[in-house]
Amino acid sequence: MDQDSHCTAEGELLEAVSSITTFSTTSPSDEEQSQPKAEISCQVRKENPEKNDLQDSNASLSPNSSMTTKELQEYWRNEKRQCRQVKLLFEIPSTRIVEHHLSKYVMYKIIILQTGSFDSNKSVVERRYSDFEKLHRNLLEEFSEEMEDVTFPKKTLTGNFTEEIINERKLAFKDYLRLLYSMKYIRRSKKFIDFLTRPELQEAYGCLRGGQYTKALEILLEVIGLQERLTRGNPVSVVPTLCAIVVCYKDLENPASAFEYGEKALSRLRVHTSHRYYIPLLETMITLAYELGKDFLSLQEKLEEWKAKKDPIRVFTLKELAVREYVQ
Repeated sequence: MDQDSHCTAEGELLEAVSSITTFSTTSPSDEEQSQPKAEISCQVRKENPEKNDLQDSNASLSPNSSMTTKELQEYWRNEKRQCRQVKLLFEIPSTRIVEHHLSKYVMYKIIILQTGSFDSNKSVVERRYSDFEKLHRNLLEEFSEEMEDVTFPKKTLTGNFTEEIINERKLAFKDYLRLLYSMKYIRRSKKFIDFLTRPELQEAYGCLRGGQYTKALEILLEVIGLQERLTRGNPVSVVPTLCAIVVCYKDLENPASAFEYGEKALSRLRVHTSHRYYIPLLETMITLAYELGKDFLSLQEKLEEWKAKKDPIRVFTLKELAVREYVQ
């Protein structure tokens, strides 16, 4: 590398370090302070964070001094991504009126967006008034104190399908979801997460049981992103969905994609070897690895190690476990 190129790379690196430090120490604006408190995906250092950040930066760079400018930029981009705020925003941009033979109701389209990251993916679900009402009742039972000051849009005897009432409820439900999400114990609760994911999961598993793997996979791939966002503090909870995706890909004769999602599930079970999905998943991964010409011996060793420690028991296959999920 000539002298000019070296100076350019060094300048860009110093600029990147400066931008990280600025990001870590800049005070939030008044607007940000007025919003619900968000979870931070990285640990906040208690002692002199600016100094620690620079020390960590220098330490991490020393073994990578041969990095190209492009590699250094990507490195710092990843570092910034890990330290950004993780927060979900809820929008209800539209509605539709559904009419059946004996019923008529309004479906509210809910868009869930993640801010504070480079991830531009969004999740879309639809819920009706009675779904919100059921959620409210369930949360009152478990979180009576937290829900004490939370208001819920009341039902009216007439005019439920007028544009004025529907628009009022759109705004009210958006504020309602944002308020619930701002409360840590509620946003992490099974009741809140089920409200946003359970109907889609029930449909997906119904398709899986019926052999409609393409349709099931389409729904599961949509919902897994939202599940992961909602359960950051409990990554094991998405293992059943990941395994259902493995089953679908495997039955659709796409072993490479099945193996990819199987690795994601295994990584979440690394310290949870007693989980009911661990052995069925391990057995499936051994089969897939062998089929793909990958290293299956290390997986086989883990399986034998587990069997040596446990008494012989009846273990379901991964597919047998998957079809038992969300049986109404």
